[in-house]
Amino acid sequence: MPLRVLDLRATTAPFDQVLPRPEDPGVDVHRAVADVLHQVRAEGDQAVIDCTNRFDGVDLTDVTFGPTGLRVPPEEIKAALGRIPDALRTALETAYQRIYAYHAHEGTPPTDFESTGVTVAHVNRPVARAGLYAPGGRARYPSTVLMCAAPARVAGVTELALCVPPASDGRVDDATLAAAAIAGIDEVYRIGGAQAIGALAYGTESVPRVDVIAGPGNAYVAEAKRQVSGVVGVASAFAGPSEIVVVAGPGIQPEFAAIDLAVQAEHGPDGLAWLVTWDEEVLAAVSAALDRVVADSPRRADLEATLATSGIACLVATPEDAMAVSNAVAPEHLEIVVTGSADALVAQVQNAGAVFVGSWAPASLGDYIAGPNHVLPTNRTARFSSALRADDFRKHIHVVSVTERALQALGPHVITLAEIEGLPAHADSIRRRLEALNDGPATSDGAT
Repeated sequence: MPLRVLDLRATTAPFDQVLPRPEDPGVDVHRAVADVLHQVRAEGDQAVIDCTNRFDGVDLTDVTFGPTGLRVPPEEIKAALGRIPDALRTALETAYQRIYAYHAHEGTPPTDFESTGVTVAHVNRPVARAGLYAPGGRARYPSTVLMCAAPARVAGVTELALCVPPASDGRVDDATLAAAAIAGIDEVYRIGGAQAIGALAYGTESVPRVDVIAGPGNAYVAEAKRQVSGVVGVASAFAGPSEIVVVAGPGIQPEFAAIDLAVQAEHGPDGLAWLVTWDEEVLAAVSAALDRVVADSPRRADLEATLATSGIACLVATPEDAMAVSNAVAPEHLEIVVTGSADALVAQVQNAGAVFVGSWAPASLGDYIAGPNHVLPTNRTARFSSALRADDFRKHIHVVSVTERALQALGPHVITLAEIEGLPAHADSIRRRLEALNDGPATSDGAT
């Protein structure tokens, strides 16, 4: 059976104290990533070329890749639209339109704040340049290109640069390039891993630096984003290897739960696939169905690698305990599959990147075309962060206006606070204005 069973029915301790933690990657990821970032910052393009050769086995100095080898020529990106099947292009365009429409309706800025003559307006300004990352190499993820680009465009970002790990022949596949063309990506670079994050954060001769980086990746990419955070903005959560928790009750279709566990596990090692149920028959039926899915899958090795370390079937006493386990895990994807209404369980969700309710709402629909973003928080970061959204590419600026009467009423308090903190210039900036108001006639912005 691919899932390790945890029987928590008699557990009295808080679940977050007894649940297993993610497996250690087995190498010093922090040190390895730090070395790559240092090299990219110091040596620029040459470091990116060396790392790509070392980690991906691709020589970007090969003349077939163009003058620098890093950037995919714009004409190649556009030409990819003609090389993919019509059905794929239609699907990409439909998905992009739906993702764009969703992010365009995320909401409006908050109304102005007004109190005692002080008005604070909220002004949104997009970052000028965003760096997007889409995983590649072993697989291709054109959907991630759409998911990252749509909210950035809605936010009003002027320039979008995309990094994608090259395939073994050094190329970026047509589906990914076509998605970049549909989403209006300005630049595509055949760079992956920590070196891509370093290039976007610090800039190189070929890759201008960005203001915000968004997009999921493996443990090295996630660690690189942690280390450059503060040099650039890191949008949303540190999205890493894929995760799912399926909360399942009696009477469900076990095949649906099993295939949805496999959906996330097939992304490869370091992910997480959990079944949580209060029914022993459900546990047995889903586990048996998952055995069949794994045996028949063309990506069996990836499934087995993930399930061997992070495939768990959790048996609890009650539906409420199931939700408590889910909240402790704080999964990227949460599916709640029960017969009848799931509203009571949904109301108990505290920590999750995205929630999918019922037999007809698999996480795979959200991965592609439901509308909300599939760049979601992983590794328990759903405790404090959310899915990628347009606001991740915006800055919120306060615009403060003050009437004369408000300054006269509030100014003395500012003087008091500034003096107690030993900041005389702060106090004097208020005092001089109050003196001017006392000495002269009211101006055009006078109090009402």
